Amino acid sequence: MSIRSILAAALAVIAVSVTAAPGWAAAWPAPADGTYVEPSFTFADGETMRDLRLHYVTLGTPHRNAAGHVDNAVLVLHGTGGDTNQFLSDRFAGVLFVPGGLLDASKYFIVITDGIGHGKSSKPSDGLHAKFPHYGYRDMVRAQHDVLVDGLHVDHLRLVMGTSMGGMQTWLWGATYPTMMDALMPLASLPVQIAGRNRVWRDMIVDDLRNDPGYNGGEYKTEPVLGMKAAVDVLWFLGSAPLYNQSQLPTRDQADAYYENTIKKLASRYDANDMIYQFESSRDYDPNSDLGKITAPLLAINSADDQINPPELKIVDKEIGKVRHGRFVLLPITEETRGHGTHTLPAIWGSYLAQLLADSSRAP
Repeated sequence: MSIRSILAAALAVIAVSVTAAPGWAAAWPAPADGTYVEPSFTFADGETMRDLRLHYVTLGTPHRNAAGHVDNAVLVLHGTGGDTNQFLSDRFAGVLFVPGGLLDASKYFIVITDGIGHGKSSKPSDGLHAKFPHYGYRDMVRAQHDVLVDGLHVDHLRLVMGTSMGGMQTWLWGATYPTMMDALMPLASLPVQIAGRNRVWRDMIVDDLRNDPGYNGGEYKTEPVLGMKAAVDVLWFLGSAPLYNQSQLPTRDQADAYYENTIKKLASRYDANDMIYQFESSRDYDPNSDLGKITAPLLAINSADDQINPPELKIVDKEIGKVRHGRFVLLPITEETRGHGTHTLPAIWGSYLAQLLADSSRAP
């Protein structure tokens, strides 16, 4: 269970499982597990780590063109605290990866990675705890690149797409490796340094965890209960969708029961060190000065009820002009949108992905 589950809890009164139900699982190919190990990885701050483990899953088969280059690879990047399972659900894979889907796994080679510090990749809770190297988003992007190029021998991508943190990393991908992809689709993200309220609530989470007496400098035997509960409460609030939550919890008693039976039970499922590192990793994120380096068609999508990236900031509206072939879509609030979690519902934004794929197939 990861932080994405807290956002999922904001999508429905009964928590939605990220594991596909058997009926849906049969609709797309079983993902193949893989792990690439970096013998020695040097982080941006100079720290090094031996045998950095990078986990990923793939669906489909790579197709090589006449020159021997893979031409059907799609990289999908998860959000903070998420992992590969975030996308292996009926609401995502069951829409995109199925036969006839926009990213039909019989046609595309889909690569979903666990970022550093997440899922089955190397992370603090493996044993180093607070002595784990302090990775940033740029370290994570470089590691993803190594998985593709050195591990899977993929040097070109049909599409890079990501949600939330993965959306921010999609902007970095476009600026760092501008000739490596045909198209980019960052979801639920902004192409500027994390500041304002977005920075403050992250500071709150880290502070709540570190200053819990039970944290013990990262060497706790049991999770710091009060700090973790505070962190989970902040996450749920930011990931919630007011219109949808009101429709699903229309009475006082229903809302109280939801908090008692769903939200309060989430705190016991996380690791404090992992969470601290995950949120601190955003400290080096600032693609703004490099947006002009992006050459592939880019479509940014946000939802108007996203409280993490609120539309009144008008940041993407202004900054998208720096992207040569950039376009921004703000989804209006509807009964179908789910706040920040709209990023994992392609049933809502799939038509825009279809247009991006069509446009980028014609791009020079």
